[in-house]
Amino acid sequence: MDSLVRLTVVGCSGSFPGADSAASCYLVEAPYEGSTFRLLLDLGSGALGALQRFCSLESIDAVVLSHLHPDHCLDLCGFWVFRRYHPYLRLSRLPIYGPEGAAERMANAYGMAPSPGMSAEFDFHDFPDQPFQLGPFTVSVALVDHPVATYAIKLTNGASSLVYSGDTGPCQSLVDIARGCDLLLAEAAFADGDVNPLHLHMTGQQAATSAQLAEVGRLVLTHIPPWHSRDKMLAAAAPHFSGDISLATVGATYDV
Repeated sequence: MDSLVRLTVVGCSGSFPGADSAASCYLVEAPYEGSTFRLLLDLGSGALGALQRFCSLESIDAVVLSHLHPDHCLDLCGFWVFRRYHPYLRLSRLPIYGPEGAAERMANAYGMAPSPGMSAEFDFHDFPDQPFQLGPFTVSVALVDHPVATYAIKLTNGASSLVYSGDTGPCQSLVDIARGCDLLLAEAAFADGDVNPLHLHMTGQQAATSAQLAEVGRLVLTHIPPWHSRDKMLAAAAPHFSGDISLATVGATYDV
């Protein structure tokens, strides 16, 4: 690959898979040690099947989970089956970073005892307090505004940076971690004009306002549920961000 960082949308449907998209999953690739390092941001419901259109499952080098709601993590169960029972491949433990309790959450989802759970196939890590390294990426996280512990995730490689909001209501911590980044992948699950609960999701206008405050280079709106009009979401957001703005679509790629 020619770019320093490439983002591919694997799944972008909000809260549950839609007819045209799996739930949240984003493939981030960068050159590393003569090859390509492949990192997944989330692996939500239905995403494991879609992922195989873009790369082989054995080529994934790490997974970073924004939070532990099913539409962001549940297809780790199928990924565990692939790595545990593949008849011809012998794969090393895969690093999984996420909020505290991810190992137990996935074991429970598969009906396993928490110990050993999936630990022979997955190497689970709670997010550390400081930025950490995953292959070519420096990874930073910030707690955002959602009913369960949820983190916005920043990936930096040299001069290139992208931020994924995870699920969040509008909050200062998202603006702070996204400040000056090249691309902000921001959820927009609520429609402007509806009576929306607080501390849960953003509208298109709120996502765009956050991007404008953070002075990001490009905004990509994602996590729009199937019951909302994607075009209306974009139309509501566009006046509030002065940079390039678009909708995440399955298979779309962004060179950062």
